[in-house]
Amino acid sequence: MPFSRTEIPGLLIFEPTVYGDSRGYFFESYNEKFFQSSGLDIRFVQDNQSLSSYGVIRGLHYQLHPHAQIKLVRVLQGKILDVAVDIRIGSPYYGKTVQVELSEENKKQFLIPAGFAHGFSVLSERAVVMYKCDSFYNKESEAGICYNDPDLAIDWQVSSGKEIVSEKDAVLPFLKDCKTNFTF
Repeated sequence: MPFSRTEIPGLLIFEPTVYGDSRGYFFESYNEKFFQSSGLDIRFVQDNQSLSSYGVIRGLHYQLHPHAQIKLVRVLQGKILDVAVDIRIGSPYYGKTVQVELSEENKKQFLIPAGFAHGFSVLSERAVVMYKCDSFYNKESEAGICYNDPDLAIDWQVSSGKEIVSEKDAVLPFLKDCKTNFTF
């Protein structure tokens, strides 16, 4: 089965079947019927793509209800460490993180439900990241958690001093002070 569970229920890793030969490879990166037959009835409405260089850390981002997003994240080029943080009030996993290495080689995808903050760090010289969302971007619903929150203690696997973080992400609140309207 191409879905693997993580230590936090609801966070899934999707490993598509890849058909390769001397010409290269082919795989279905998303098939609505397959996802539905696996119990995942998600209607994606927006695709996002980013290009980043080594050391870039994006996140940790999410949108509050009623504009919360489910994300299906994959790497088209390069390698990243993808991170999800449970921010559902009352969850036994609140504040816990799951990290998955996504790359053009392993073709894994990370399915992140609403109620999780999401971020990634670039581990290769550059990375092209693409993710599907089930809800449209809504600026008023934007929220986030600072990437270097000591309570989360995320090892972004970027050499010290090589981190590249936007001004906006650098001043996000820590988990203890973040806005959340998600419940378990």
